[in-house]
Amino acid sequence: MNKEFKMNLFNYFTPKADTFFLRSDSTIRQAIEKFDYHKFTVVPLIDKDGIYISTISEGDILRYIKNEANFNINDAENVSLEKIEKYRPYRACKSSDSLEEILMLALEQNFVPVVDDRGAYIGIIKRKTILSKLIKSNLEAKK
Repeated sequence: MNKEFKMNLFNYFTPKADTFFLRSDSTIRQAIEKFDYHKFTVVPLIDKDGIYISTISEGDILRYIKNEANFNINDAENVSLEKIEKYRPYRACKSSDSLEEILMLALEQNFVPVVDDRGAYIGIIKRKTILSKLIKSNLEAKK
């Protein structure tokens, strides 16, 4: 593996302040509005203390509305996201995890949530960023 890529892994890191995430006590209505505005389909879900819980997707919310709220958004308006079953929750990594562990997660997930030693959400590593920088690094090495 390219040594430069491994040494600079956190150059691929997007800090929490620059990401879109939802709190677990947000309602379905709030989540739908934010998904619509930001145009993301899967986002990290954190609790009120900033601890990473899981991810939530538009599909998770739609399944809940279909199965539990009988397609009535008004019935679902007061439901918090923590009550919704997550179909494919993303696994998080710690900042101390190896490059190989992070890359294995990135194979299965569009992004890898990153947590600190307490489990608090601190940001993400995007698969797209990993791939684009790895390709760039390899192209430069061939010159």
